[in-house]
Amino acid sequence: MSYPPMSRAARPAVISCESRPPERVDRREILLGLGGMCAAGSLGIGRDALALPIQAPDLSKCQPTGTNSGTNCCPPTTPPLVRPAAHTVDEAYLAKYKKAVKLMRELPPDDPRSFAQQANVHCAYCDGAYDQVGFPGLELQVHNSWLFFPFHRFYLHFHERILGKLIGDESFALPFWNWDAPAGMTLPKIYTDPRSSLYDPLRDAAHQPPALRQIDLNLSIMYRQMISSARTTKLFMGQPYRAGGNRNPGSGSLETSPHGPVHVWVGDPKQPNGENMGIFYSAARDPIFYAHHANVDRMWHLWKKLDPRNVDFTDGDWLESSFLFYDEAARLVRVKVKDCLEPEMLGFTYQNVEVPWLRNRATPRSAPSAEGEAAEIRKGTASFPLTLSSAASVSVKRPKVSRSSADKDKEEEILVFDVYVDETDTADVKPDDSEFAGSFVNVPHRKGHNTKMAAVKTTLRLGISDLLEDLKLEDEEELLVTLVPRKGKGKFNIGGVRIELSS
Repeated sequence: MSYPPMSRAARPAVISCESRPPERVDRREILLGLGGMCAAGSLGIGRDALALPIQAPDLSKCQPTGTNSGTNCCPPTTPPLVRPAAHTVDEAYLAKYKKAVKLMRELPPDDPRSFAQQANVHCAYCDGAYDQVGFPGLELQVHNSWLFFPFHRFYLHFHERILGKLIGDESFALPFWNWDAPAGMTLPKIYTDPRSSLYDPLRDAAHQPPALRQIDLNLSIMYRQMISSARTTKLFMGQPYRAGGNRNPGSGSLETSPHGPVHVWVGDPKQPNGENMGIFYSAARDPIFYAHHANVDRMWHLWKKLDPRNVDFTDGDWLESSFLFYDEAARLVRVKVKDCLEPEMLGFTYQNVEVPWLRNRATPRSAPSAEGEAAEIRKGTASFPLTLSSAASVSVKRPKVSRSSADKDKEEEILVFDVYVDETDTADVKPDDSEFAGSFVNVPHRKGHNTKMAAVKTTLRLGISDLLEDLKLEDEEELLVTLVPRKGKGKFNIGGVRIELSS
């Protein structure tokens, strides 16, 4: 059996999860952007940011030159790859996919395109193997910040190209796990055959198709994470993370959930750390990781279509952030965030499927209490810092009450810190109740050998403007916030809770 030849350059480095100096990149670094297919002028960069340099043209909009010779100067174009929903693929597609992963698993262990080395890419970027350039001892981390979406988009892009190269089919596209719709809320069947290259034995065998109540809850979670708690770019995409800054400044709504819970749900609880999917260092060893993150990437794509105000960051520090990956020819490639803002810039798109959660806005669990009772239940007594070993409540003052529609359009009200607002009996509160504001779900990092990973400090931000409307609490000066530990009781310390306004 033969494989595509390795690059004639120096032999690529094998990726490990140990800290080491960054590899040198050849000066002939490959410019991503697929020949300028990106409409760079649409980035919305201000005049002062880049002094308006000339950008590469959009090849898809090439026009006749106006000469009389009849010559067509436009380059050939190809339609984008279409990533299919995993539960809809046919046998022909499945055969190609299984063959591609099988060939990837059979590559030599020192080939950066091998399945093990591809998994190590995620491990290295997520578990402290790299320091930030220019800041020795300061870990580089691509989770819990604004790097989450672009890093994983590039990661899947190169993984996809390698698979296509191995089977000689440049039209091959990864599937996405359509967990945001009822038809896709179980583990896709294509990953469950023990004889298949897509199978991973380290999964939770106890999970069966969800009951109707679970489906309704999942749809309500999707509405909250994609709409109610995703009204601003920072809320959806995560907090800024700049060179010299500490890791984990804060994840976006979608990264927190359902991204995190799906990882934990798939991982094997009988393993020490929930391997494979349940912990970052081993998550990409399971082929379903790539389908999971394809749907995460699809959510980024969908979010920008839901509302014209849903836009990417225009901050130069985000746009110029860069990563290193090996491509299908085992060449080391440097890529920048600004080159992946739309799927089409990397030559792919997604199959159109129903988006049922658009109709699942949460509803209040009960009618508001009488004034005297309401005043009584709003007396929260928790003090901070707080080790969360049981439910705790605290009264939090709002920065502004009775906000107008214009106020809400300008600034989102955010609960900064499982969180419940204006509710004393938390036992029966579910994600499809308006009282439920959101959850903090932590996919663990590998611990032990790396002292930099000893503790994780981050901030959870939850948009609550919709919630306050639903509960008719917009005139209240204070809110009762209840924190309820679902797992890991006594392992989380809460430094404080506050409410802010953020644009």
